[in-house]
Amino acid sequence: MAPPHTISKREAKEGGLMKLEHAIEDDMAKIATQTGMKTWQVFVIFLVVFLGVAVLVGWCAWRFFRKRRKPKDEEKKAGKKDDEDVLVENEEDEAKEGAELTGKKHEIEYLGKIQYELKYDFNTQTLVVKVIQGTELPAMDMGGVSDPYVKVYLIPESKGQKRFETKVHRKTLNPFFNQSFEFKNLPYAETFDKTLIFSVFDYDRFSKHDQIGEVKIPLCQVDLAQTINEWKDIQSHKEDDEYFGDVCFSLRYVPTSGKLTVGILECRRLKKMDITGASDPYVKIKLLDSKGKRIGKKKKTTVKNANLNPYYNESFVFMVEQSMLRKVNLEITVLDYDRIGGSDAIGRVLLGYNRKKLEKKHWVEMVDNPRRPVIHWHVLQDPEPGEEEEDEKKKKDKDGKKKDGKDAKDSKDVKPAEDSKKEKEKDKK
Repeated sequence: MAPPHTISKREAKEGGLMKLEHAIEDDMAKIATQTGMKTWQVFVIFLVVFLGVAVLVGWCAWRFFRKRRKPKDEEKKAGKKDDEDVLVENEEDEAKEGAELTGKKHEIEYLGKIQYELKYDFNTQTLVVKVIQGTELPAMDMGGVSDPYVKVYLIPESKGQKRFETKVHRKTLNPFFNQSFEFKNLPYAETFDKTLIFSVFDYDRFSKHDQIGEVKIPLCQVDLAQTINEWKDIQSHKEDDEYFGDVCFSLRYVPTSGKLTVGILECRRLKKMDITGASDPYVKIKLLDSKGKRIGKKKKTTVKNANLNPYYNESFVFMVEQSMLRKVNLEITVLDYDRIGGSDAIGRVLLGYNRKKLEKKHWVEMVDNPRRPVIHWHVLQDPEPGEEEEDEKKKKDKDGKKKDGKDAKDSKDVKPAEDSKKEKEKDKK
């Protein structure tokens, strides 16, 4: 008797698939006979239905899992939104704080007050301006104090018209000046076009003086028939209001010889200093030490009459040791020449290693490029108040000392003559 045949799992699986296939074919054949369609058409319909069901099941599953995951995503987004809200709130807070600080800055931008007195003498056509005192000035120095003084002048400036300044009061915020100044030869009719300026400065020995503020008094709004004595708030000075012009010059240094050559080339758009709407400009050059004292002789260009855009092309030589280049400063001042009165300074530029911005850059470029001229345009700055007056005072003092010395010499020469006369009388006796 033959042993029974064992069926493997693979054969059983294949047999099952074949049975399923035959069953499907039988069902499709029955449907085809019942509907009158061909077998392949029935197969296509079954395939489409199957794919539709599969897509529907897949979409349902996606919706189900999406709903479960949505709360977590919303939590993350909510967290992110909270972070964004916090950032926005912080920015808004910072903006508010900035606005508050700005508001505080405007609130505390109080520059003090100044008291003055005005008198006009109709007989002599003289305006007498008295600077009495200042109070509650802002602290401009490290120690919480200032060294204030006041510069007094009229605009628009007339030919020969002077600028005045008070004495410097050291380390005080409430200076008492009590100084008077006279603007002579000022017809009453011209006062209607004039504005009186009180410029309050903080004195600085080694750098440009800081302007605290100013007070502007349009004389057309003042009754000069009576004495005016009043207080005025000091306002912030707007630098854009005053433009003095530009100057172009070259610097050339030769280390071996120690020669510093300054070439004054030209100026442009200078401030009008004369009644005619012009100026008679010339340029003065001085070399200063670290304390602001002049080294050697000052140099001057020629005067260009009635010209706001003068061309010079003049060179001047100063002797400077290489070791001193970091210590000295070069001062270039443009002035308006006046034959009768003193020359009025239009503006100036101060260069040196300890200066800032272009004033330092020009100097450093000269040092770094020996034997080569370095050319730059510079915007003229407001000249230091009283600068020219100090030079004139020094000159007068020098002349006075010479005169006193001469008188003393003459008196010494006389004494021996008197002594000899007395000796002769004694001999006769």
